[in-house]
Amino acid sequence: MRIPWRRRLVVRLLATSIVIAVCAIAATAWLAVQTSTSALRQEQGQVLADDRALYDLLIAHAATTPNWAGVRRILASGRTDRRITLLTQDGTLIAETAPGPDLGDARPSALVDPLNVDLSISSGTERIDPRVVGPYRLTDPEIGRLDRAADADLWCLLSADADARRTTLPSGRAIILGGSDPQCRATAEIMPTERAPLRELTAATARCAGLTVPDGAIWISPADFTLTGAAPAGSQRLRDCAVEARQAQLRPYVAPAALLYVTDPSSAAAPPAYDLSRGNLTRIVVVTAAVLTAAVLITVLAGRRLIQPLTRLTEAAVNAEGFPVVPADRRDEIGHLAAALDDLDTRRLATERRRREMISDVAHELRTPLTNIRSWLEAAQDGLAPIDRPLVDLLLEEAVLLQRVISDLRDLAAADAGELRLHPVDCDMREVLRQVADSHSGTAGPAGVTLTIPDGPPVRVTADPDRLRQIIGNLVSNAIRHTPAGGTVTLRALPDGAEVEDTGGGISPEDLPRVFDRFWRSDGSRSRSTGGSGLGLAIARRLAQAHGGDLTARSPAGAVFTLTLPAFSTAPR
Repeated sequence: MRIPWRRRLVVRLLATSIVIAVCAIAATAWLAVQTSTSALRQEQGQVLADDRALYDLLIAHAATTPNWAGVRRILASGRTDRRITLLTQDGTLIAETAPGPDLGDARPSALVDPLNVDLSISSGTERIDPRVVGPYRLTDPEIGRLDRAADADLWCLLSADADARRTTLPSGRAIILGGSDPQCRATAEIMPTERAPLRELTAATARCAGLTVPDGAIWISPADFTLTGAAPAGSQRLRDCAVEARQAQLRPYVAPAALLYVTDPSSAAAPPAYDLSRGNLTRIVVVTAAVLTAAVLITVLAGRRLIQPLTRLTEAAVNAEGFPVVPADRRDEIGHLAAALDDLDTRRLATERRRREMISDVAHELRTPLTNIRSWLEAAQDGLAPIDRPLVDLLLEEAVLLQRVISDLRDLAAADAGELRLHPVDCDMREVLRQVADSHSGTAGPAGVTLTIPDGPPVRVTADPDRLRQIIGNLVSNAIRHTPAGGTVTLRALPDGAEVEDTGGGISPEDLPRVFDRFWRSDGSRSRSTGGSGLGLAIARRLAQAHGGDLTARSPAGAVFTLTLPAFSTAPR
């Protein structure tokens, strides 16, 4: 048998090696990229954390001090491997951690302005840093008054089972977070220190928005500077104007906006995002070595898998008991060899099984008639039984039984071996039923059983007429034996076969699955009181299957056997 080149073992070995090599290279590259990306994120995360911490410190200084005095100490707290410089917006040096080249056109890392916080760097969430107090810093008496009001509000809310807590703003104002009971609002009172700045902020907001509003139409909360009132406080323009007015009001109280530069100590350029450290290099080397080791292991496992069928075939060849079943799921040389050996072993086992079954069946069925013949002959030889006509009839009956058993066994053996020859032709099923009824009328009449065939049109089937008569004949003989006197056996022609129904005692549900077993009889003693060899139904079913059909049994009252044939099909020869 010629094997296609794509199925050859050498081609599969080469393809496996190439696939493993490609996968190993791809896995190494992928893991190297993943390792480098992880290292990059780790380094960038550290840099961002350091820059965020420095930025927050500078914002805190600018929010609480109107100038940059003492800021060099804050810059020195940053990373020592970088040059950190703080310049005014016009380029004047404020402070730096170390002298270096002129920054020239270098791009600043951030703008440090507590009134315009860069939220992408800062850990805060508000555009104006809440630590900028300006003219809203309360006096000690006012703080004490609001503290007492806050305690009262907190007690009021907690009494109402509200989830509330107290906090203090940088201005000294105590506020309550959580809870919304309108009766607990003592801390909403505006202190004298806050009245003038809030009035100025409200007027500046209205001017910016181009509104002319009476007092109270716009009200700004001294706690979080949110807008309320009769004016359209929800408009985006009004909110932007409130922020701009507040920035202008607080500008004199904070340090001037400054530019922050984080550069390499030896140049004005920004430092690299990260350096490939020794630890990262070690990780990449370890990952590469692991991939190569995995590739070697996979190659070894793939090789073992390729030669495993050869090993199993070798073990089968030296096994004195014969070949075990070898899975032939491969399509190369090994697969074809395994399939051939499996088929050989399967046929050998099937032949051995049929031989044993045949021997067992023959021994079982021939024992009784042979024993009877021998017993009567020994009795006649010893003078215990006269050699007369009844004895000869008895011996002839046992000899006929032996001949029938041998004939039935021969048919079964041929069907089991697939050697049963069929000669299918187009024939009329109703005519076959009439022939069978005529041939069995001599048996049915003395038994008091009536054979009937309902009228109907011819039913054409393609089958072997002789084997078809044998099938129906076995069914009719079985029905006559199990139908009491006065009963009826009905032979019906069906569009796809035939049906034989009797009015006997039927078949019990537990016996139905076994009616087609060889040598099985409904009587537990296996006596021959009803006649028959116990092979008729088994032979009938095998003949039906040889035609490509089937034979089934059911027992609604009596027994009903249904023969099903493929419509107008040619049975195998």
